[in-house]
Amino acid sequence: MNLSSTIKSIQDIMRKDDGVDGDAQRIGQLTWMLFLKVFDQREEEWEDDNADYESPLPERFRWRNWAKYLPDAEGKKKPQIAGSELIPFVNNELFPALKEQIDAGKSPQHQVIKQVFEDANNYMKSGPLMLSVIEKLEEAINFHDFTTRASLGDVYEQILNDLRGAGNAGEFYTPRAITNFMVDRVNPRLDKRETVLDPACGTGGFLTATIDHLRNQLSKKSSAEDKRAIEDLIWGIEKKQLPHLLCTTNMLLHGIDVPSQIEHKNTLGVGWNEWSSTNKVDCLVTNPPFGGYEDDTVGGDYPADLRTRETADMFMALIIKKLLKENGRAAVVLPDGFLFGEGIKNTLKKLLLRDCKLHTIVRLPKGVFAPYTTIKTNLLFFTKGTMVADGSEHFHTDTIWFYEHPYPLGYKSYSKTKPIRFEEFKPEQEWWGSEANDFVDREENDFAWKVDFKTKREHAEMAATPHWQRAEQLNNEAAVLENEARDMRNSLVGSTDADHREKVEAQIAALREKAEPLRLQARDAQTTGDRLYWPIYNLDLTNPNAPEEEAHDPDVLLEKYKILLGQIEETENQLKSELAASLAHHFVDEVA
Repeated sequence: MNLSSTIKSIQDIMRKDDGVDGDAQRIGQLTWMLFLKVFDQREEEWEDDNADYESPLPERFRWRNWAKYLPDAEGKKKPQIAGSELIPFVNNELFPALKEQIDAGKSPQHQVIKQVFEDANNYMKSGPLMLSVIEKLEEAINFHDFTTRASLGDVYEQILNDLRGAGNAGEFYTPRAITNFMVDRVNPRLDKRETVLDPACGTGGFLTATIDHLRNQLSKKSSAEDKRAIEDLIWGIEKKQLPHLLCTTNMLLHGIDVPSQIEHKNTLGVGWNEWSSTNKVDCLVTNPPFGGYEDDTVGGDYPADLRTRETADMFMALIIKKLLKENGRAAVVLPDGFLFGEGIKNTLKKLLLRDCKLHTIVRLPKGVFAPYTTIKTNLLFFTKGTMVADGSEHFHTDTIWFYEHPYPLGYKSYSKTKPIRFEEFKPEQEWWGSEANDFVDREENDFAWKVDFKTKREHAEMAATPHWQRAEQLNNEAAVLENEARDMRNSLVGSTDADHREKVEAQIAALREKAEPLRLQARDAQTTGDRLYWPIYNLDLTNPNAPEEEAHDPDVLLEKYKILLGQIEETENQLKSELAASLAHHFVDEVA
């Protein structure tokens, strides 16, 4: 029986157990057992290399001493614990020991075990069924066998694919083609010892792609130190227990001996000022969960203009301000909503384009994450700019390149059976060029186009600035009147002269009456300026080089008609606002 069949048969066994409910629990149960099995076989290798090796696990609770089938006098393999005694042992001895008796501060290995089991659970209630699962694992998983070790990667992919269908757990999976392409383009360098972070690492897809990418840079001339360095260059953080457990096991399967750099915590729950320069990395690749919201206790100490509860927005603020070194490179998966969103999203996009060089946006078609979500996504590639000390607002982004990734010939969408493939990105790789020469070799084609953001920004600022200046002037004039009224109000404290009070109150009312229209005019002027400026941060741009498809579908035509009506209404409202502001200015000047 091959490994994939073994995993399927194990899940079939678990379905018979009354305690295991649903795919997520089956995967969680399988993963902690697989972890102990794989860890034990890795320990055998470490013991061969180091006679003084000491396991972080209490001796009684190592896989070999309770789960492993051992030969009897006749050479037939038998379980060490009877089925009737197995569940009480696991619930009352094994799990309490692994949860409570491991000192995380003793060594990185102790820390790994502690984190793996702090939220793990045994769901199975049937000892005989658990024995059947153990027997299957014993028969199928031999980590010492090179063929089996190579095949485990495919088994792991199967588990991750199953996870995509396990309710909300599916948010943690990114197709391998996407992770490989993003890591390939960011290109972390082993020779430069570049550190790589995924702050929402899920089951570790980006990190395993990074490990493979770094190992591909090894040669016959590489030193033992080069090989060891890979383990220290990757860093992942995961909030939820099951994907963290899967990620840790994934690291073991990929030859990372002590995956202590996979932290089990909420990245967004770390205080804004708790991040330091030591946390900054050279490269960052991630697919942050989007569409979700943190509770009110998270992110309260973010800067006021960056304060939000939407997860992807919070991650972007952290990436730009706290996690990337100067000249650090990043690739992030984000939905269309981020590209066209306003409010806090506009603030974040301005921050991104100002503090970083956003050089490339790869627009993915629908269905990349099908059938689990139909949301269109984009791959944003950017480099953190160097600080400018002159106090001016300096934008590092001048030109943004877009590349619209097409479906393969004959495809109308992706699906579970027809997923996106790494080979599809070959045109992007050939077109990419080098950031070292500012991508001078790139050319526009049917799928690629560029936007002169610097010119757009300068024109928008030129058009908006007079309105902003007028808003500031009007607000200052209103403030003078309001301060005068406030001073008058203060002068009345302690006064008992009714006539005097009545006279001053009338003067205060007159001042406020003059200030109110100034504030309204200032607001209109500010709104007009904002309307001229902020649309430049709408990055949801269509490909100008693609031929427009003629639509005959009535629903599509109706939708286009609604959009056109909305655009007409918006233009009318903009003209009305600008006319009102202009007339108000005229009348104020006449009164003056």
